[in-house]
Amino acid sequence: MTTTEQLYQHYLQHPVISTDTRKIAAGSLFFALKGDKFDANTFAQQALEAGAAYAIIDNPEYKVNDQCLLVADVLTALQDLARYHRKQLTIPVVGLTGTNGKTTTKELINAVLSQRFTTLATQGNLNNHIGVPLTILGINTSHQVAVIEMGANHIKEIELLCSISQPTHGLITNVGKAHLEGFGSIEGVKIAKGELYDFLAPAGVAFINSNNPILMAMQAARKFAVPPVFYGDAIDDLVTGEITENAPLLSLQWTNNSSGQSYDVKTQLTGAYNLDNILAAISIGIYFKLTPSEINAGIEGYQPKNNRSQIVQTATNTLICDYYNANPSSMAVAIENIGKITAPRKVLILGDMFELGTESVEEHKAIIEKALATEVDERIFIGKDFQKAISGINHDQSAKVYPTAEDAIAGLKADPIKNSTILIKGSRGMALERLVELL
Repeated sequence: MTTTEQLYQHYLQHPVISTDTRKIAAGSLFFALKGDKFDANTFAQQALEAGAAYAIIDNPEYKVNDQCLLVADVLTALQDLARYHRKQLTIPVVGLTGTNGKTTTKELINAVLSQRFTTLATQGNLNNHIGVPLTILGINTSHQVAVIEMGANHIKEIELLCSISQPTHGLITNVGKAHLEGFGSIEGVKIAKGELYDFLAPAGVAFINSNNPILMAMQAARKFAVPPVFYGDAIDDLVTGEITENAPLLSLQWTNNSSGQSYDVKTQLTGAYNLDNILAAISIGIYFKLTPSEINAGIEGYQPKNNRSQIVQTATNTLICDYYNANPSSMAVAIENIGKITAPRKVLILGDMFELGTESVEEHKAIIEKALATEVDERIFIGKDFQKAISGINHDQSAKVYPTAEDAIAGLKADPIKNSTILIKGSRGMALERLVELL
């Protein structure tokens, strides 16, 4: 069996990791991970033929030559290798998790810190038990700071990811209703996300939104050896801020309360809920001693992608594309935001929220009621869960319900929407991007 220390010596010679034989980098280490429908041990020889230096396998049947390194379990070997590599590093690692806003906040923090430092941040949403080790193994001697996003849908996942990434600094964006099938309840979500605070408490620095009573209660229940850094509304927070424009792009004024100086910044983000995410990035920038101009350059330069709070201008409408994912918490704040936006005509297009288990009907019903109470001109609900939940709720002609996205497409073709600001939000599985070309 190949030990972690032996594997690390190979990694130092070949510091590129591959897990997909369709994307083999020459001279890389190929980790033969198992999936629900495949066993990559069967692709070990193919990976070597494609240029991998070594293939890490856990089935001796596929050890075709000495380039195949046998381990007890490939996934565990990958995680142990990343954990070992992390222990060799002395750079700050900022870890973050939360129900909503993880990726946007990670990108904002990275945009700010990269004004001064050579940074490495989680790519896309590689924030799970495979993605986090891959990210850690991407850190090299040129990097001065790493920003690691951690996702979870079960208790103990953040604990595992912290053991691998070992963050020195970190934050929880918020705690809300998501993945309730896995967590069991909102209390389960608190326990799971709180595992980051547990890891940071002995010696790390936590950045905490003082406006969030759940996070404040969670931090009060722990004894942090290093006082947390707060951002929010309180005068003794490191950073406070307020939105000065939401039309639909955000402008804000923020204050460094340690200096008493205030600064204006224009962003390329929409959504009042993003104020907390921006303040988190600003507070981390101040903590790491960036100048106000460096911080503002990072905030102003960040352009959202991947359909998270992303503005798309079409020939006839302004679209708020926020359909990368959805849960009751993120759906509620997105609806609230469109109510606050300055626009002549506003439309909601909302798709089903997944993974809500037995709470699904009630949570969809609550979103329908919130949408009906929000001042917009038109509301479109898409999906079988919304269709089921709207039964018994009085709604006027401003609300339409379609059981599938295909039905909604037909409806939009028959009755096009024009000259409107439109929020499109739903779970990834609804594939609401199919609607964009009709808007």
